[in-house]
Amino acid sequence: MSNVLERLIRGAFHDPRTDSPVPVPIRSIVISDTLAGREADLVAALDLGGTLAVVSDPDTEAALGARIGNALSGAARVMRIQLPRNPEPDERTAGMIEREGGPADAFIAVGSGTINDLCKYASARSGKPYAVFATAPSMNGYTSSNASITVGGLKRSVSAQLPAGVFMDLRVLAASPVRLIRAGVGDTLCRATAQADWLLAHIVRGDPYMELPFLLLSEDEERLFSEPEALLRGDIQALACLARALTLAGLGMAYIGGSFSTSQGEHLISHYMELIEGRGHQPGGQKSYHGEQIGVATITMARLQEELLDRDRMQVQPCDLDESGFTSRYGPQLGPECWKEFLPKRLDTQTAAAMNATLESGWADARRLIMKVAMPSERLRAVLTRLGAPTAPEEVGWSRPAYQEAVAHAAELRNRYTFLDLARDARLLRPDSR
Repeated sequence: MSNVLERLIRGAFHDPRTDSPVPVPIRSIVISDTLAGREADLVAALDLGGTLAVVSDPDTEAALGARIGNALSGAARVMRIQLPRNPEPDERTAGMIEREGGPADAFIAVGSGTINDLCKYASARSGKPYAVFATAPSMNGYTSSNASITVGGLKRSVSAQLPAGVFMDLRVLAASPVRLIRAGVGDTLCRATAQADWLLAHIVRGDPYMELPFLLLSEDEERLFSEPEALLRGDIQALACLARALTLAGLGMAYIGGSFSTSQGEHLISHYMELIEGRGHQPGGQKSYHGEQIGVATITMARLQEELLDRDRMQVQPCDLDESGFTSRYGPQLGPECWKEFLPKRLDTQTAAAMNATLESGWADARRLIMKVAMPSERLRAVLTRLGAPTAPEEVGWSRPAYQEAVAHAAELRNRYTFLDLARDARLLRPDSR
């Protein structure tokens, strides 16, 4: 276990702003070479109740679900909720989990991204606790309090609740499909672009910003990116490094009360592509994973950030977008919702003048500060290339024209000011930036 995670759990990691110990808002986090034989004790220590609903799909059932169900059945009444393969992370599926788990005192998620998000969301809506046994190191949402759920056709980061326990058996993670391991690296890769975007919004708009989530990641990120090939060899220490990085990224989100530290322009591109082309399919017909998409979009964002930060001067212009354009692009249902999200950051003559005054006096300092936290796009690409992971939109089943459209318009989906917004507002978003 890394010094950072050990120190967090011992109450010995201090917030540099306050010099106070950073609390761990999750009762139990266990990352171990193996959890075999300990499953029932780990759950019993959480005191979740006498009836537990174990949620899995056919793949996670085979990987770990059957083992968890059998282990818990000796100490609790176990209900089994079996989702279809590749369940949809939407309100309908979450509602089904709530209904079938009605008699249960708590949910036990056995899975990774989608199953964890669905259980997190269903448990929050039903007022029941949940714990999760991870089956793959594929995403950073295990320890976050928000869930990625499709609502009204649009994927959103919605408030949910933290798990009572997060349990990772490294031998199970090592046996997960290699694409899921690559996806976990992709979801980790975006630290740099997300931090640069968030810091930009802080500098030019005065948005709140915290360094703590990124301090948590610094040790493991460097270890992870220096030898990513170790993950492909099933190296347990490398898997532990990835598991910690994902865990700490989720805790960072929990500390700041949102996904600002892990989800910025790169996620907006991914969300836009899912909106217009779906998840995309890799050769062979398999759907692309979220982390694979984020890896591709992260390279795009890093390159765009580099292009803008290379400029000695920056000036924006008032926005010419209006609500009718949003309705035309997104339809009568999503259009008004996207406009409502976009409107607070839309530049009119007055706000453009104010931002230009900020940029005139502070762009040099902004460039210096952001460059310190950014990571070269070629290094990010190299990490994915060494893993054999996708680095281009076509490799996750997305068409190039649609992807260019996504880069041009993804900022319209959410009220977060990113380098996508700056490029558009400065009229610098060229096709070769996309």
